[in-house]
Amino acid sequence: MTALLYLLGVVLFVGAILVSIGLHELGHMIPAKRFGGKVTQYFIGFGPTVWSRQVGETEYGLKAIPLGGYVKIVGMLPPGATELGEVTYDEHGEQVTRVRKSNTGMFTQLISDARAAEWELVQPGDEDRLFYKMPSWKKIVVMAGGPSVNIIIAFALFWGIYATYGNVVDIEAEAGPPVIDTVSECVIPFSEEGRACTDSDPLAPAYEAGLRPGDVVTSFNGTPVTGWDQLRELIRDNADGDAVIGYERDGTRLTGETSTTVQARPTGDSTETLTEVGFLGVTPTVRYVTETGGPLYTARQMVGMTKDTVVALGQLPVKVWGVAKAIVGVEERAIDSPVSIVGGGRIAGTVSSTDQLDLSQKAVSLAGLVAGFNLFIGLFNFLPLLPLDGGHIASASWEWVRRGWARLRRRPDPGYVDAAKLLPVAYVVASALLVMGVVLIVGDLVVPVQFDA
Repeated sequence: MTALLYLLGVVLFVGAILVSIGLHELGHMIPAKRFGGKVTQYFIGFGPTVWSRQVGETEYGLKAIPLGGYVKIVGMLPPGATELGEVTYDEHGEQVTRVRKSNTGMFTQLISDARAAEWELVQPGDEDRLFYKMPSWKKIVVMAGGPSVNIIIAFALFWGIYATYGNVVDIEAEAGPPVIDTVSECVIPFSEEGRACTDSDPLAPAYEAGLRPGDVVTSFNGTPVTGWDQLRELIRDNADGDAVIGYERDGTRLTGETSTTVQARPTGDSTETLTEVGFLGVTPTVRYVTETGGPLYTARQMVGMTKDTVVALGQLPVKVWGVAKAIVGVEERAIDSPVSIVGGGRIAGTVSSTDQLDLSQKAVSLAGLVAGFNLFIGLFNFLPLLPLDGGHIASASWEWVRRGWARLRRRPDPGYVDAAKLLPVAYVVASALLVMGVVLIVGDLVVPVQFDA
């Protein structure tokens, strides 16, 4: 039964991601067709074709590797300035002139070949339907449509969760003297947190002072303590000085003496920057509150998620490098490392098969997982790098600005921005993304992220 539930979770997650990919591509295809563009292919997946069907001028289908999708819009690349500007046809409608140029450099030949391959798809009557000829704002709408759909999916799922089940948040204990939840028995470097204490580890100051879970801290070096934020500052500022701690246990007032230890620890939200501060070795008691809300509440929550995702995108190469080191056994895989669709499937299977969650909690967890993937996919595709959608958006935006500036100055139209010149960069980025994708998939198979469901 557990194996079947695990498989069900994997299937539901992968199915939801495939649906998301399909909707992403519709976000490109529908506006492209509405604006008069010609879309010849709509596929979910890559690699060998599993199934396809021709409907009108568009071939719809599925491919074997469910790691993405694409729509083929004719005329993505304009002809080069020194190349033939348009194709011509004979009386039988056969193309007799192709966009071609003699090149000797590797990159120039690559660009020329890409243009030639692009224009082989152009048929008689397509001249006014080419993507590069669309107004800049239409290009932006077409290319932004896909990732925008992913963000809308994420918003809809989070809204459904917050409006029904609610958003469980943890809040530190009410205002007043802080209640201790856990007390560290030893001092472990921040980079090694999570491991067990050894005989060589020094006792934690809090444990040495006699503090235990459930104690209420009332004073620190004679200063009355009113909350956790104040206590943290007192401990950090104390460095390695002596500390006299007043606390209550079961209504009895007690006092403990120790000296705080200096440790390099994060003092803000980021764990990348460590500062040497005083360390006591206690964590606060928290209470869990379920908040419910509608679209405005969801939007506020997603603003915070977006900020976290942008930070994660900036750290992605470093995080993937960490996964690569975990694969070869150099270090353990971090709990916050990125995962591929394989890792997402494993998480979904674990959530579905655990007996620690009821049915509603499993449904919410799976919906949240799919929503999180969609938010990441949407924001990732907005990165201004070819071949991502954001690269095309950046190119069209620059074209719009350049043409608008020329009109204001009453200068000649500078023409279309030639995205083909950025193809070498696109190939480098695509290669890097392929390598990172392979590393994550291998990592999810060999050293999957370990977590408690």
